[in-house]
Amino acid sequence: MIQAKQTRSAMYFISEGSRLKLSVKRPILALWPARAYIVANMNNALNREYTREAALRFLMAEGKDLKELYRKADALRHEYMGDDIYIRGIIEFSNICANNCLYCGIRASNKKVKRYTIKPDEILDIARAMAKTAQTTVVLQSGEGSGFTDDEFGGVIKKIKEKTSLSITVSVGNRPYETYRYWRDCGMDRYLLRFETSDPELFQRLHLGSTLDDRITCIGYLKKLRIQTGGLQELGIQTGSGFMIGLPGERIETLADNILLCHALDLDMIGIGPFIPHPDTPLGKEKNVYEDNPEMFFKALATLRIFNPDAHIPATTAYDVVFPGKGRDMALQRGANIFMPNSTPIRYKQEYFLYPGKPYVDESPEQCVASAINRIQALGRPVGSGPGHSIKKRERRIS
Repeated sequence: MIQAKQTRSAMYFISEGSRLKLSVKRPILALWPARAYIVANMNNALNREYTREAALRFLMAEGKDLKELYRKADALRHEYMGDDIYIRGIIEFSNICANNCLYCGIRASNKKVKRYTIKPDEILDIARAMAKTAQTTVVLQSGEGSGFTDDEFGGVIKKIKEKTSLSITVSVGNRPYETYRYWRDCGMDRYLLRFETSDPELFQRLHLGSTLDDRITCIGYLKKLRIQTGGLQELGIQTGSGFMIGLPGERIETLADNILLCHALDLDMIGIGPFIPHPDTPLGKEKNVYEDNPEMFFKALATLRIFNPDAHIPATTAYDVVFPGKGRDMALQRGANIFMPNSTPIRYKQEYFLYPGKPYVDESPEQCVASAINRIQALGRPVGSGPGHSIKKRERRIS
């Protein structure tokens, strides 16, 4: 069996917010004290099964060990999440962003981008069309600074909730607690806010003017808004996060820590994918750390499933960039259980390039969802029906 050397304690961030009632496997997060960095050894903090050493062993697997890793991940996916693959359609409703993240194609200083914001009525029309297909969730995604006020965007959420049967996921970056709460009251079901890397120094280099502490604080706000009554009906925001694989400056220990942080945050959904350099960014000439070992992208996904057996994990589009035409299919056989076609109209999606080589930008929303269904069925898996909400059963409190 491969042995992995433990090199340093994981850097762990706890931020301002009220106390959360969490599993004993995640005792550090239960503290949630005033905003501060807390350095902790995750091997001691978490269940013995979920250690950095175990994560590194999986990430370094080769040969028979690698086959066993993929088998175990897919078996856990089947055991906890079933065989259904839920289709969540993305509407990239604005590429306006106030941030200058070093890796992102729609960063504020990229003057080559033709900026747009889809009008509310058109967003509603797209969502209505989605509801007539196998898509049961709409993912409203934009840059951080979408062209809408918080009230205007709340109105968009309300209309979609009133006029369709779709569940609503939002991903528009860091926001104040009050904004998250307002959007939840408008009908938002889920929120996705990726932390991208668990390394605080790397995070700050990549995200000018922001810190990992800021990001974890916002995730804390979202978790504070989750509540469950009677052990059955979840009334609050289902929280998602995740990270990029292979950022310049990342070490394999960082990748292991990313997976540990996802586990510790006790997320309802986790999205990950390989870093792909965009030529019009400061990192345009950099390479993915694992460019010569792309199998690491699937090792990370399979390890993530083992550490988070009851979370929804999408097969993200970036896998199709690295493995054209088959990347997401492979991801769905190695731990993933969600497919997210792009339901943005063609005239807009061609201006929403977070990274180059994005597939299917010349296909209509109808073509994209049809392709998703065909790919799912080719795997012998059923398309999920219903909202596909978090399967986690736990109590939350709200204030």
